[in-house]
Amino acid sequence: METSPLNPSQIIDDEHIFHSRYPPVQVPDDVTLPEFVLGGFELYAEKVAIVDAVTGKELTHGEVAKNTRRFGAALRSLGLRKGHVVIVVLPNVAEYAIVALGIMSAGGVFSGSNPQALAVEIAKQVKDADAKLIVTNALNYEKVKGLGIPVITMDEEPVEGAINWRKLLEAGDRAGTNKAAKEEVLQTDLCALPFSSGTTGVSKGVMLSHKNLVANLCSTLFAVKPEMVGEVTVLGLMPFFHIYGITGICFATLRNKGKVVVMGRYDVRTYIHALISHEVTFAPIVPPIISDMVHNPIVDEFDLSRLKLQAVMSAAAPLAPPLLQAFEAKFPTIHVQEAYGLTEHSCITLTHGDLENYSRAKKNSVGFILPNLEVKFIDPDTGLSLPKNTPGEICVRSQCVMQGYYKNKEETERAIDKENWLHTGDIGYIDDDGDIFIVDRIKEMIKYKGFQVRFAEVEAILLTHPSVEDAAVFPMPDEEAGEIPAACVVLGPDTEETEEEIIKFVASNVANYKKVRAVYFVESIPKSPSGKIMRRLLRDERVKASNLRRL
Repeated sequence: METSPLNPSQIIDDEHIFHSRYPPVQVPDDVTLPEFVLGGFELYAEKVAIVDAVTGKELTHGEVAKNTRRFGAALRSLGLRKGHVVIVVLPNVAEYAIVALGIMSAGGVFSGSNPQALAVEIAKQVKDADAKLIVTNALNYEKVKGLGIPVITMDEEPVEGAINWRKLLEAGDRAGTNKAAKEEVLQTDLCALPFSSGTTGVSKGVMLSHKNLVANLCSTLFAVKPEMVGEVTVLGLMPFFHIYGITGICFATLRNKGKVVVMGRYDVRTYIHALISHEVTFAPIVPPIISDMVHNPIVDEFDLSRLKLQAVMSAAAPLAPPLLQAFEAKFPTIHVQEAYGLTEHSCITLTHGDLENYSRAKKNSVGFILPNLEVKFIDPDTGLSLPKNTPGEICVRSQCVMQGYYKNKEETERAIDKENWLHTGDIGYIDDDGDIFIVDRIKEMIKYKGFQVRFAEVEAILLTHPSVEDAAVFPMPDEEAGEIPAACVVLGPDTEETEEEIIKFVASNVANYKKVRAVYFVESIPKSPSGKIMRRLLRDERVKASNLRRL
């Protein structure tokens, strides 16, 4: 495959529009996502596609293809029809990709949900998505059993009141010849509805079509050469309910007939053992795990010379420069990449993943523009596009851009302009070499250990506390987590709540990763003339105060 560099920039009609340094790649227009991902599996039918790092359970490429077909038929026998949404509430399990691909092959729409979420949070997603079915396990069944729609459980043992996965597959085998139940699935049909905060901090369903995800995979895998097919082993630790986990890890690896090493939860000993025993070559991880690799003494109990790891990617949270330096000093042969992507653009948008040039990745750059993508940087106030080395809001245009937010025309029009540019809400710039750097975020959310924490959601909870008059949530830098959710709180008169009490109050109302990690009591919340909270000012003041205390 020819991947000779091109001029990465071009000015069109007085606009500064930037393109990939690599040639465009062809995107097939006649296949669904499952067909694209599983295509060519016959040559690799006996090769392991997925292995559970803890149990050792293996699924071959042939089994993944067969069970995807069986599950799709089973769902149709249950009455699932094209466009119906299925909520999947599962940790990373070996069968996760089969569940997602089976839903899509049946014409359904896959919508992953965090298994750590509270019942009320899952119920909201079910309602907002107009979901018709839920797939979960016994551990999470209690959260979803009262939502009024059928539930499939993945456990070997049946769960009372739920449809058993194994028995359903058997039913699918019997229903497999029923042609009348099968509807033609088109590339323009929706296949995924992940939920994202976008740029406004309120969770919304992101409508992604088969075409969107096929196009994204074509761009992200552009440099994979024939000799690499079937040779890459990827760690599947990033959550599969997230678009990067399911598309960037599972689907990309299955497309290339590699192997996914699945981990349902993080444990440093299990993690290092998995890297070594399964000869993992590529590991998408988050900064706290990179920190463990550097500082945790358990890591040094292993013979690290046995690692086959070629690269790690930090794509879900910012990587602190001191941590990067420490990692490179300890693991000089393992390349560290950062990447940039967003749900509204189907997954990865910018990357260092040209597979041959790891060493050229600049420190703290999120990479170059992928083939088939256009990128520009605009002044947030004037909307004018900006030249190289000038920070502005990142906008991207391609076949990967979402169809819109589900039942939310106003937010869709705010995110995608009339010229089909997706406005990301992130501030960055492109340098003379075509590498892009993220310098700020204007989105109303935080990334805590890679998980989205929406300002608006946590602030709404804080304001329900009887002693809280006003509140603002903002990110504070943290070497291990990248950034942590913190809050400034204005208490009412004659109140004596402590920081710990406020933290516990929030924690009792949200999933663990959403709770605030620090609370600061203030007299007022600084706001702009338009009423917007000045979060950067809050963050900068607290960072400055923290630095002074260290002196």
